[in-house]
Amino acid sequence: MKAQLLVLGSSVASVLAANACPPSDCSKAPLKNNKVCDRSLGPTERAAALVAAMSRDEKIANLVSKSPGVSRLGLNCYNWWNEALHGVAGAPGIDFNGDFKTATSFPMPILTAAAFDDDLVFKIASIIGQESRAFGNNGKSGLDYWTPNVNPFRDPRWGRGSETPGEDVARVNGYTEAFVRGMEGNKTQRQIIVTCKHYAGYDLEAWGGVDRHNFNAKITPQELVEYYMPPFRVCARDMNVGSFMCSYNAVNGVPSCGSKYLLQTILREHWNWTSHNNYITSDCEGVADLSRGHKFSPSLAAGTAAAFNAGMDNSCEYSGGSSDIKGAVNSGALSEATMNRALTRQYEGLVRAGYFDGSASQYASFGASHVNTDAAKKLALQSVVDSVVLLKNNGTLPLKAGAKVAMVGFWADDKTKLRGGYSGPPPYLITPVGAAKDLGLTVTTASGTSADAYVSAGQKSDIIIYFGGLDTGAAAEGKDRTSIAWPSDQLTTIQRLSNLGKPLVVVSMGDQVDNTPLLSNKGVGAIMWASWPGQEGGSGIMQLITGKKAPAGRLPVTQYPSSYTSLAMTDMNLRPNTATKNPGRTYMWYPGAVQPFGYGLHYTSFEAAFGEDVPKSLAIEDLVAGCDLKTVKYLDKCPIPGLKVSVKNTGSVTSDYVALVFVSSDDAGPTPRPIKQLAAYGRARDITGAGSKDVTLKWTLANLARHDAKGNMVLYPGTYTLTVDVQGLTTRKLVLTGKEVVLDNWPAA
Repeated sequence: MKAQLLVLGSSVASVLAANACPPSDCSKAPLKNNKVCDRSLGPTERAAALVAAMSRDEKIANLVSKSPGVSRLGLNCYNWWNEALHGVAGAPGIDFNGDFKTATSFPMPILTAAAFDDDLVFKIASIIGQESRAFGNNGKSGLDYWTPNVNPFRDPRWGRGSETPGEDVARVNGYTEAFVRGMEGNKTQRQIIVTCKHYAGYDLEAWGGVDRHNFNAKITPQELVEYYMPPFRVCARDMNVGSFMCSYNAVNGVPSCGSKYLLQTILREHWNWTSHNNYITSDCEGVADLSRGHKFSPSLAAGTAAAFNAGMDNSCEYSGGSSDIKGAVNSGALSEATMNRALTRQYEGLVRAGYFDGSASQYASFGASHVNTDAAKKLALQSVVDSVVLLKNNGTLPLKAGAKVAMVGFWADDKTKLRGGYSGPPPYLITPVGAAKDLGLTVTTASGTSADAYVSAGQKSDIIIYFGGLDTGAAAEGKDRTSIAWPSDQLTTIQRLSNLGKPLVVVSMGDQVDNTPLLSNKGVGAIMWASWPGQEGGSGIMQLITGKKAPAGRLPVTQYPSSYTSLAMTDMNLRPNTATKNPGRTYMWYPGAVQPFGYGLHYTSFEAAFGEDVPKSLAIEDLVAGCDLKTVKYLDKCPIPGLKVSVKNTGSVTSDYVALVFVSSDDAGPTPRPIKQLAAYGRARDITGAGSKDVTLKWTLANLARHDAKGNMVLYPGTYTLTVDVQGLTTRKLVLTGKEVVLDNWPAA
């Protein structure tokens, strides 16, 4: 039910309206008499005063996502379940009505990640945070939003992979930091309470008779720490994010929402996620999984107690009955002290967001005028232009002026295909056909899915653009893919179109599919990947196709051959294993990509070289000794001397360029060693033909470190090769001398 609700988004607006809760009012009795309204006190004291005034039964009632409040105290109801993955989205806590009927719809995160520009991510998140706060100030939502999804995209079949920033840890980390900064704002109060999800090891919906409610993710300590946990470390340790969501699955036999190791030992102790008394919610209906799915607890009441005792603070429930808090309390397994702790964490989060401060809140001025602004619309368009990836081009693109264009395919003129999952109603949706007509192009189109109609349209035109691929019917929350091949009927249609002998462009939406048939088909002149591009999708795509803008996006995931699905989704191991027939996962360990992570073409050509000041040798002891721990706090965050890359546009078209620097080594760290790993990235903008720009990329000791079998992060001596771009435009050897240093000691389970 949750999956259906959040994919449809706007269609449930009328249902959501009944769930809206106005902000609690500290200007009126009886609430104003409680110290929660005393702004001279600290957040913990204010929250504790509110909880202390509640009876036991009132505490029990308010430990769920749809909290009824306490009318006798003047505490209004509050729905903790609000969503904003790529714009304010449909959720039980959100009311799309009145002056708040719509919100800006940006591209899905997987597409935004393809821009490899964290400044862009920050700007998008700032807009989403501003609109979210405007909704919250006006009683149309809460002030906490359950976003972003920072689980790395491990398997191409995962139905929720499009919600993530891709498969690479460095890319996901950068996106995560920028998104949290933008959403939460830069004031002492939080603009929005951000929730990092789904903690941890979650990337399977339903496959081979196993689903997310009973899946036990078996992960080695080494791979848990190097791959599945880093984005959450960024959220907790580095950003002190306001909230976490524990996931449905178990990790090594213990359900995530009942794991003291994950929720207490790692999250609150090792990562020091304690300074703001932050709260943890379950995924929705997830508490029931401890007893029903995983059989970890003997009853619903026992599972409920286990989750709260482990450190969870709120049970998300859609229809009710997925926890038994009263039964847990009556059995003696859940103490009032634990309830107090959970409630204090929740309400302290609201205090820190200014929820009880009314007009004195630092973000109190945000209202309807802060939603769907001209700046937001402009940024939504830029996000598409910056992110779409050109995967093939034999000179077909950009479109020649004056050409008659056939625009066909199931999403060429279908507005419903642009948004993707976790969406709300946008102010408008521009399809490719609509954008082409706005540009004054001569367009022939065909509605429906008739190949004959497509061919007829193509016969009347100079160039054919086919819009195909996948929509949310193929992959979504609750539904993993079983195939990563192009749908056979679409391949047949594309072949018929290519037989016309006219220039043919394929624009693919949704998740990555195996493009092998299209890459080998000489009749297909160009391929673009546009995922789910949001409200300005058509405009952004047509700006690229017509050459008004030049493409510079890069794949944030590996494009695998269709045969890759022989590997079990339940195999969480990244490293190749001949015994289990695991060929390796992600570009770090899998060598047989159809098109690799980081791939992307341009309308021009580039050369690149490392700057002369990029070091060729560094002493580990000097790197460590020179680190100012008062500033960075943790060894792995110590900066390495600047990584400058000089980029030259050797063509004639002005274009952005994404500088990707990969690192590899044949002698450093434990075996097996990865093929390569992204160490740093950055985007140079508007490099003119024959022009040059320098890009200085930030990197830290963590970008060169490896993890040992116990999960410890270690900086190893050895020879490292730095390479720019997937094509290897230039390389540089870097020798680390001295003795290995442990940057982070990982606690054992």
